[in-house]
Amino acid sequence: MTRSFIPLVLAACFLAVPAGAHEGGQRAKISVTGEGEALLSPDMAIVHLAVVREAETAREAMDANNEAVQDVIASLKEAGVEDRDLQTSGLSIQPQYVFPNENNEETERRIVGYEVSNGLTVRIRNLENVGEILDRSVTLGVNQGGSISFTNDDPSEALDDARKRAVEDALGKARILTEAAGVSLGDVLAISENMRGTPPPMPFGARAMRMEASVADAVPVEAGENSYKVQVNVTFEIEQE
Repeated sequence: MTRSFIPLVLAACFLAVPAGAHEGGQRAKISVTGEGEALLSPDMAIVHLAVVREAETAREAMDANNEAVQDVIASLKEAGVEDRDLQTSGLSIQPQYVFPNENNEETERRIVGYEVSNGLTVRIRNLENVGEILDRSVTLGVNQGGSISFTNDDPSEALDDARKRAVEDALGKARILTEAAGVSLGDVLAISENMRGTPPPMPFGARAMRMEASVADAVPVEAGENSYKVQVNVTFEIEQE
């Protein structure tokens, strides 16, 4: 009696378990990554400039540097750069040493002067003025290499366009994969975004930054286009046919 009852109970329990439970209760799904890109002409340049001055004392080097930087800032404002677009980006005071070697009579390291460097970050909203502003800056005292990047004040429209293209790309990939597998694409279960941004600033060489004041023509500058890229990860439900 007892032995015949046990198999019947086990059989009943097996039939009562939902079919989905054997698969962990999870729906079949597929995840794909889509990419979208939008190109946009820049409307703003960001330039990093620096003035370096040397003198026997730190005070003399600082005074010479301050005078040069003030001239540069005044010239930038004359060219239409607003106060909000000017920012000091670094100030350093470094001693200059002479070291003992076979070519001198020094017996120990000795300070022979000081170097003061003052950095300035400038946003230029009228791209037609970039070359002229660089030329003015060099003429008035900028003498250390920096970098220039072209960006957009408001890239939201381009980013939205890239997002749409990324989703379309993901949808297209998912359709191809499900068709090849002989199943149907279901509802979207999840979407996540990964924005890849724009290229980093490109440095302009020391030669351009060390031009003599006699240069007559403005520095030639080409803005090109900015690329805004977006990646999206999309998870779809799979409908079995």
